[in-house]
Amino acid sequence: MMRDNPQELFPEVDENGNILGAVSRGHAHDGSKILHPVVHLHVFNSQGELYLQHRPAWKDIQPDKWDTAVGGHVDLGESVDQALKREVREELGITDFSPVAMGHYVFESQRERELVYVHRCVYDGPVRPSHDELAGGSFWSPAEITENLGKGVLTPNFENEYRKFFMNK
Repeated sequence: MMRDNPQELFPEVDENGNILGAVSRGHAHDGSKILHPVVHLHVFNSQGELYLQHRPAWKDIQPDKWDTAVGGHVDLGESVDQALKREVREELGITDFSPVAMGHYVFESQRERELVYVHRCVYDGPVRPSHDELAGGSFWSPAEITENLGKGVLTPNFENEYRKFFMNK
């Protein structure tokens, strides 16, 4: 079984993304609420369906829920763009995509605070979810997503982001 590496280093940032220092994954997720950057990519196909990843049961945050197609931490010394390309390649096996930046916001849960950089793309090529990082994934119609909001099927982070960036747009 895989586990997240608690010693992995992330940049500590302010709300504008300026780097203030470094923080370990373990400390970033232990309730310290040290702000650290993450990247999200929402992958739509040309029919308007949205790809969601199924989080594995072993994940330390939101295990066994459906989530944003790609989400990952920016590593220390890495740019947002580099992190996005790396995460999309690692999680979905996609290298030929054109991300559109949609903005960033601070997400806070009981355990952590993240500066989330949101991107979207339209992609109709093959999706090969990582067997090491994910429990699979599939495309969902807007109706299927709306039907499952608030039912504990989707991650709260995804639900908030979906409402903020894609509902009633």
